[in-house]
Amino acid sequence: MALPLAAVSPTMDDPGMPEPPTRRRFTTAYKLKILAAAAACTTPGAIGAVLRREGLYSSHLAAWRKAEAAGTLGGAPVRRGPKPAAITRQAHAALQRQLARAEARAARAEALIELQKKVAALFGETLPEIDERP
Repeated sequence: MALPLAAVSPTMDDPGMPEPPTRRRFTTAYKLKILAAAAACTTPGAIGAVLRREGLYSSHLAAWRKAEAAGTLGGAPVRRGPKPAAITRQAHAALQRQLARAEARAARAEALIELQKKVAALFGETLPEIDERP
């Protein structure tokens, strides 16, 4: 007999399942400390020993040296993945038309509400007030 899929959920606390991996984040102070330790190394293999001790890769060291030379070591990290597309003139014009249509619909709706209020006043009925939103 098979269990339903809802009973086997990855979000359940299962001691047999390992935690999902998380990306390590290094502070600027830590990066500067490692760069200083690597710069102080004089014997062959000493940099490799520092990297092994800290659990780092040589690519970390290369990237941090490059960022330090560029002056961006403490800056915001470079975002991975595709870059957001810049809005084109055609898309901007389409959004402007869409906004104009929405504003026209809102104006018509307000006019209809005012008309309903006037008709209700003619028949002696009072309509509940609706809170205006800013």
